[in-house]
Amino acid sequence: MLRQIINAFAMLLVFTVLTGLVYPLAMTGLAQSLFPFQANGSILVQDGKPIGSALIGQSFTSANYFHGRPSVAGADGYDGGSSGGSNLGPTSKKLVDTVTDNVAKVREENQLDAAKLVPSDLVLASGSGLDPDISPAAAYVQIERIAKERGLSAGEVRNLVDQHVANRQLGIFGELRVNVLELNLALDALKN
Repeated sequence: MLRQIINAFAMLLVFTVLTGLVYPLAMTGLAQSLFPFQANGSILVQDGKPIGSALIGQSFTSANYFHGRPSVAGADGYDGGSSGGSNLGPTSKKLVDTVTDNVAKVREENQLDAAKLVPSDLVLASGSGLDPDISPAAAYVQIERIAKERGLSAGEVRNLVDQHVANRQLGIFGELRVNVLELNLALDALKN
């Protein structure tokens, strides 16, 4: 029986070293050598300073920037420590009121008439509350506002949006999307 206990502890030690030390170090080394940008959080840098991750949404409220999806993650939104959806169902009065308010806000900000559809990703939070992307339709709705605020032509802003539309992953997974932070950085660079 003592031999079985010694063998069990030896196996525990071997697998602890393999799965707790060797494997994580090997995966970290591979990720750092093959995909350093992604392995380090896809951090975007401007003027030598990190300004955000391409993987986590940020709150843009200024009229001269593209706005992303609403977030319910944390008190002010986009809080990675409070990631999660609202868990409100389609019959929830709070959800209906929130969406109604968000639609009115998007219409007012972008001077949209009642006949113009508002893309759902501008009024509904994502499941994580951290989605960094919006649909091309959500970006196109904001073009006139941004062009006016920045003193640019709508065509210039539309071309910028078109340049930042990302395709489906592997050509089949997901939807076309626009990363809001990357688009806003390009918008700032266009001004200069």
